[in-house]
Amino acid sequence: MLKRFFISMLGTVAGVFISGMLAVFIIVALVGTIAGKSLGEKSGIKEHSILHLKLDGVLTERIQTPDIMDIVQGDGVSTLSLEELRNALSIAADDKKIDGVFIDCGSFSAGPASCEELVKCIRKYKERSGKWVYAYADAYAQGAYLIASTADSVFVNPVGSVDIHGSASITPFFKDLLDKVGVSMQIIKVGTYKSAVEPYILNEMSAPARRQQQEYIDSIWSYISTTIAEGRDKKTSDVTAWADSICATWTAERAMQSGIVSAVAYRRVVENRLKSLTGRESDEDLRLVNPTEYLSSSDNPFSANGEKKHIAVLYACGDIVDSGKGGIVGETMVPEIISLADNENVKALVLRVNSGGGSAFASEQIWESLEYFKSKGKPFYVSMGDYAASGGYYISCGADRIYADKTTLTGSIGVFGMIPEASDLLNNKLGVHFGLVESNRNAAFPTLYRPLTPEQHAAMQSHVDNIYDLFTGRVAEGRSMPVDSVRAIAEGRVWIGGAALSLGLVDEIGGIDEAIYAIASETGLDADNFEVYPKNEDNLWAAILRESKALDAARAAAGFNPLERRAMRVAEWFVEQNPVQARMPMVIVR
Repeated sequence: MLKRFFISMLGTVAGVFISGMLAVFIIVALVGTIAGKSLGEKSGIKEHSILHLKLDGVLTERIQTPDIMDIVQGDGVSTLSLEELRNALSIAADDKKIDGVFIDCGSFSAGPASCEELVKCIRKYKERSGKWVYAYADAYAQGAYLIASTADSVFVNPVGSVDIHGSASITPFFKDLLDKVGVSMQIIKVGTYKSAVEPYILNEMSAPARRQQQEYIDSIWSYISTTIAEGRDKKTSDVTAWADSICATWTAERAMQSGIVSAVAYRRVVENRLKSLTGRESDEDLRLVNPTEYLSSSDNPFSANGEKKHIAVLYACGDIVDSGKGGIVGETMVPEIISLADNENVKALVLRVNSGGGSAFASEQIWESLEYFKSKGKPFYVSMGDYAASGGYYISCGADRIYADKTTLTGSIGVFGMIPEASDLLNNKLGVHFGLVESNRNAAFPTLYRPLTPEQHAAMQSHVDNIYDLFTGRVAEGRSMPVDSVRAIAEGRVWIGGAALSLGLVDEIGGIDEAIYAIASETGLDADNFEVYPKNEDNLWAAILRESKALDAARAAAGFNPLERRAMRVAEWFVEQNPVQARMPMVIVR
């Protein structure tokens, strides 16, 4: 009996082992095939090619490493990145094999400042090259149309539409929901405008929160309407009238008659016109090349040799967290900055920030590492993307020069703590009760199952106040401003690029290109001589091991349904967050 048990057990173990090895070999084979396609011999770009900007999916700051399981499962992964688009347009401007640019708009999503940077890149391309730019869509979303408006000719499908609606922000509020489930949020904060906590304690936005949002929403719309008007040779009042009239409901013919688009045409007709422009016969295929293919097939000047003197461009995008693998991770970002500081070949640093903030602790650690970089006598500039607010501004404020786009949201200099209290949920709704034994009256602080005492609340307020004092002190030091002047414009208030410039929070209105050109001039390096950090993960085995951990976690949760597993991930996110945050309000800008 025992013998049969061990034979059966060993057979099972062997089967699991062999299955696991086969799975690994299959993954390696699949990834090897994919890698072979992408890393094989570069095919040269043929004459009369068209740079194809397929605006479909979410526009990210930089090239993303594909998730190994997404590749294996065949799920689509967007490769659209501002970094690729910017570099491809810059090279194509001087490339005689590229006849023009085709902006092909699909389901596209991007932040205002990202759109602004792409608009500037297309305009620079046209100015430098004198080449044509065409745009087409079955239906234009506002962000895609903003970019398409820079084209020489804008086409829409005969049954398509153009959505120009203005700018708005949407803030969800959860207080009633939390009340129903028996959870309350205990808030400790500094700053009248620090409204990131409002969705959890209110059912509508406060007057200060509404005031600041109205100001930056109006500024964003001013940029959008002005840019569209310039591109379409119209007045801004015309663009405002289109938005107020809900032009998304208009027929394509009416959109053409109003000047929103140049012409109405099916895709086939537009492609035939592109063939005519590039000397192709009607039955020949267009030579469309996307930015990824183009950069891999061209001599890319935007890739310095790490062994030579160069500018480091370090991307800091996403939530700021103490640890983990997503966003701006303090425990990995700090060593990266220190390594750049100690690297003799790195002569300067441009930090590209696109973050609404996060952990106050991680923000301070990153700030200190950037001070270490400066102590090496190397210039340090910041380029701000869609957001560089709260913790995002914390890590930026020590820069020698700060660049922001017109529509960048920045500032939000404030701190808050948010501790959930779920005694009603646990005791009254779930019937879970707790017994407490402690050696000191605050030994169990903080807990979910009882509210903060006045003593505990006062201690937390003192802690938050201290971090706010540190934050405003860092800003005062970095911006060479009196602390009182910083406090007057802080209070957690979010400012848009132009206002931030007038207040001294940023030095220049401009994008990442302007920041790189300026720091190159200061260091005497060529503006094309830069290296991007952190390096995208290209180690196959590291990717496989990372996904193995994810698979193990999924197996561990095999007894839970998808909704339960998602709830667990949300709960884990709250637990993993540092209790004291420097984060801007969570708003959806559309």
